[in-house]
Amino acid sequence: MKYKYRILPILADLIPAIFYACDGILFDCHTCCSHCSGGLADYDVKIKQFAVVTDGTGTRTITVRIKRFQCRECSTVVYAHQPFYLGTRIGSPVVDLCVTFASIMPYGRASTYLHQIGVIVDRWSVRNYAIKNTRKIATTGVYGTILPVSIITLAALTTEAGDNTPLDPSDVLSACGYPTQKPVNETALPGAAVCAFSNEAGRGRGPMK
Repeated sequence: MKYKYRILPILADLIPAIFYACDGILFDCHTCCSHCSGGLADYDVKIKQFAVVTDGTGTRTITVRIKRFQCRECSTVVYAHQPFYLGTRIGSPVVDLCVTFASIMPYGRASTYLHQIGVIVDRWSVRNYAIKNTRKIATTGVYGTILPVSIITLAALTTEAGDNTPLDPSDVLSACGYPTQKPVNETALPGAAVCAFSNEAGRGRGPMK
């Protein structure tokens, strides 16, 4: 199927809302040392940039907090499970969007497309993520365009939670496919996520505040 470069007005509201719902949440889950399987002790909390979004009038940097632990056996400092691919400095849902759009349009146009749906990524970053990506990003067709499954699932969670309600970190990790644990493989889109997204797109949303 050939996808058109079609932008649904709903996406310009719904996709930034996903990232607003992630702003400031804390990822603090890890069970044992990744190197020696030893027990962990609390160490500190790091703030990482998750996305840069726009509502058309200005930009906003979305950050998340990642807890770090120190192994009691080997003293290695390890991060909690987090929604970032290894070797990247931006949230995995943004990388998924870059890779997905770069697969159907030129890098410059993908960057413009992202900007129009409220996500700021320059063309060179889109290119780098697309070229360096070794994972198969799960995607689905939605009203003539194509979106990552992670975005659809996060949209369903955001809609269910309601405006100005932070998402549960464990739900975010699940929606993103636990990117720090294993490569993302193509999987079937959960029916509930499709239904929730389709219903939301059909109703439309008001302007983001």
